[in-house]
Amino acid sequence: MSPQDLYRAKLTTADDAVAQIGSGMNVSMGMATAEPPALLEALGRRIENSDFSDLCLWYFHSLEAAGKTVLREDLLDRVRPHCMFLSHIERTLIKGDPSGSAYGPIEFVPVAFSGSPQLLSERLQLDACITTVSAMDRHGWFTFGTSNDYTSAAARSARRLIVEVNPAMPRVFGDSLLHVSEIDAIVENHCPLPEIVCCTPSAEEQVIASIIAGMIDDRACLQMGIGTLPAAVCGLLEDRKDLGIHTELMTPALARLIECGAVTNMAKATYRGRSVFTFAMGDAAFYDFLDDNPAFHSLPVNLVNDPRHISKNDNVVSVNGTLQIDLGGACNSEHRLGRQYSGSGGQLDFVRGATASKGGKSIIACQSTARDGAVSRIVPVLDGPVTTPRNDTHIVVTEYGWADLRGKSMHQRADALIGLAHPRFRDELANSVR
Repeated sequence: MSPQDLYRAKLTTADDAVAQIGSGMNVSMGMATAEPPALLEALGRRIENSDFSDLCLWYFHSLEAAGKTVLREDLLDRVRPHCMFLSHIERTLIKGDPSGSAYGPIEFVPVAFSGSPQLLSERLQLDACITTVSAMDRHGWFTFGTSNDYTSAAARSARRLIVEVNPAMPRVFGDSLLHVSEIDAIVENHCPLPEIVCCTPSAEEQVIASIIAGMIDDRACLQMGIGTLPAAVCGLLEDRKDLGIHTELMTPALARLIECGAVTNMAKATYRGRSVFTFAMGDAAFYDFLDDNPAFHSLPVNLVNDPRHISKNDNVVSVNGTLQIDLGGACNSEHRLGRQYSGSGGQLDFVRGATASKGGKSIIACQSTARDGAVSRIVPVLDGPVTTPRNDTHIVVTEYGWADLRGKSMHQRADALIGLAHPRFRDELANSVR
């Protein structure tokens, strides 16, 4: 049977595609821009209109497509969201939970991003995987588009793979191919991908970005986290030469460095000449640039985020944010105001990978205060879990400067970090260690 005949044989409606998903099943969905809106809408209707219970949904980083369907508050007595990285969707559900629980109706699953493919494919038997893919080529191949991450492993380990084909999903190069013969059901849905627009950096973030940019030399290999600060750093690197990219998240800010010629990837030891990523988020122009562009190379997250793989490249610079840093250098990057805020993601993966890289720098950055200056982000004791242990923290940056913690004693670390705190809190912090 030709690929085109296979495609037609498997093409169905969204309602028919999810008809075999039932109570007590483990289902994984594509994350972020790979959420399949038509399939999620059909699954939401099925849950709402049938005798349904205990559907275990496994995923990272949801967006509105899930928030308006399977993660609706009125369905959470039948859906158990096993979330490994919270977005504003889950934070809203937790905040509105009358029990006041730190996790509310969310079954939060702590796991490193790099460990999620093994969790979903080996530790768990998935009954179904649903995700958005790019259009099929004439040889029968789709790609996972913006989301290789854990999705490629979940797709191949699940008993049933259901894909939503969206021509707006970029076709990407790398280890991202999926053949029509591997798929059980196909649904077509042509709609714009969700767009993530970066805000304008604050004055403090601009200062921090300037400090970080000053640490990034020609031929460095970049990993940038999400948000206005990493974007501001990228905006200051357009005069660099032969930068490389090996990053968890591909963003418009990194793509602009490719477009302007600052990134060539010619100094990398792995995937020379190509920018490596595992998932991507941005705007329509960014998705268009990503589409069918051999400058990009998509890989599963267990490879991209493996510290041993990261460190094969020299001069890796990893830039990530945090919510709190204690006076020993431990970072809480996922818990705030007594509740889970996000997740550990890949922060520690890249902290360790960059630190092990020859000439590498792991940078943890944050503004010195939160809540409009009311509280210090540098604290005697963390309010939440340790995302990056003090043993691993390398360079810390705030708007008051930077400190290299490697090789420093606890007293030296405390002195250095107090110097990065807002002046209003320095005496209080100093008294806490006397």
